[in-house]
Amino acid sequence: MAYGDMGRLRRHPGYPLFYATATLTRFADEMFSVGVVLLVLHRTGSAALAGATVAAVTLPSLVTGPVLGAWLDRAGDRRRQAMILDQVLAATSLVGIVLLAGNAPDWTIPAVALVAGITWPLSFGGFTSLIPVIVPDELLAQANALEATSFNVAIIAGPALAGTISAVWSPAASLLTEAVLTLAAIVLIARVAAMDAAPTASTLPVKTIVRAGLLHLVRTPVLRGVSASGALALGGLGLLTVAFPFLAAEELGADRSVAGYMWAAFASGSMIGALLLVRLQTRWRPERVMLAAIFGLGLVMMSWPLASSVPAALALIALGGLVDGPGLSAQFAARQRWTPSAMLGQIFTTAASMKVGAFAIGAAVASPAVVALGAPGTIVLAGSLQIAAVGLGLLLGAAGEPATEQHTLGVGAALDGLNLQQDDRVHEQRDAERDRPAVQVALDERPAPERAGPGASDAERAREPGVLPRMQQHEEDQDHGDKYLQDGQERVHGRRL
Repeated sequence: MAYGDMGRLRRHPGYPLFYATATLTRFADEMFSVGVVLLVLHRTGSAALAGATVAAVTLPSLVTGPVLGAWLDRAGDRRRQAMILDQVLAATSLVGIVLLAGNAPDWTIPAVALVAGITWPLSFGGFTSLIPVIVPDELLAQANALEATSFNVAIIAGPALAGTISAVWSPAASLLTEAVLTLAAIVLIARVAAMDAAPTASTLPVKTIVRAGLLHLVRTPVLRGVSASGALALGGLGLLTVAFPFLAAEELGADRSVAGYMWAAFASGSMIGALLLVRLQTRWRPERVMLAAIFGLGLVMMSWPLASSVPAALALIALGGLVDGPGLSAQFAARQRWTPSAMLGQIFTTAASMKVGAFAIGAAVASPAVVALGAPGTIVLAGSLQIAAVGLGLLLGAAGEPATEQHTLGVGAALDGLNLQQDDRVHEQRDAERDRPAVQVALDERPAPERAGPGASDAERAREPGVLPRMQQHEEDQDHGDKYLQDGQERVHGRRL
């Protein structure tokens, strides 16, 4: 990354505080999986309960992601309130788990975790969707690379801090520390005024916006392919949650805790790759950079079981992270490129929820896979899923072609869906309004055979004031829809290409 670009980002109003806020929020979130597992095991001794608690936080994302994104798009100048609500629920759940674990019926612990899981996608996809609101177009590639490093920093430091606090003090202290960091994030979010800079996308019901956003995601080949490919690839990485500890213990003769260093090596390599290879996005289409990164990671993963020592394994894993580094920021760029600004929140949170859910599923099947295939075989399977993810993405259209009229129609169909119900709501009221001058002109300009002359029936006379205002309102609503669609067309055909 050029120093000049880094300097411009650092000086851009609102961005440094935004980046620090997003990183702190994710840092706190990444502490959860380690802290809560250690707490539940310490107080109850139940591994099943610990797993259920983690699942209660991650799995709801599959359902709530699209709804939260639509809500974020609809929030407009109240986006900070939505993000603050997420942090309030997270902090409340953390304190609740500390108070209930070992002191209340087991089912209450996942139930409290479920509260935090409802808004979980906002911490991951919500902040990323706001980058185009805060950063100018010419700095998006650099901002996306730094956004990828934000995730990697959180992945490295969050679990490490949680484990250290749990070892030195107690698992409860780890969760309470996370709660304090979450409250600190609330203070920072309240100060990032730039998050509310974009106008409200729509005042339509969230249900309508969700349907239109999902339609756009399904009908846009690049978004469809990138989202599916990214989810399957992360599902493969979920297998490593169990494979890494067994690789360390059974193949390398080390302690299972070395798995933490393996994850740190991968995240460190990914962070370096995202920063060093950011210029790839300015030379090639981001969706193709993403597919190449996933494919390269799959190939490198095949070499991990060949390592004969811990240093060799860490080096190969870091190399895999380096190759994969540009992939995450390229995913961000592809979504920004093919998504109208009115739908950025929904597309990003939906994609994040798909990936979180896929990772949870991969982690769930990791134990049976290790039992059946061993740690080396499971890692090879995880690498194969990376290559399969590339094939799936290509099959669904992730290779990416310049925007076409067909794609524009897909965007239009989705956005038009946002206006249909609004049309229905206003027609009944407008039908009852008195004729206005514009309506009278429309009456006079009709061809003579169609006019209601002196001998016209009362029925036709009564029908005219109802039909023509509906025609006029349809034209007005169509103009409104065209204006609403214009942003999406400009993003697809103009500055993003």
